[in-house]
Amino acid sequence: MKSDYWNVTDEQVIEKTGKNKAAWIKILDAFGAASKKSNDVVAHLQEEYNVPRYWARTLTTLYQKQGQE
Repeated sequence: MKSDYWNVTDEQVIEKTGKNKAAWIKILDAFGAASKKSNDVVAHLQEEYNVPRYWARTLTTLYQKQGQE
């Protein structure tokens, strides 16, 4: 997977989702995303926050990659 997929700027994330990366990280932490399957996290973002699928996947991947650093 290309790093371009999750290596996005705050400006891009805000434009497409209305929140910055730090806000989404907090939301995903509160959801317990680290211990959930990525498809469940994507579905949560889509259903609860109306995040478009592409951006839900991007945010999920970003979150998972940050946890590996």
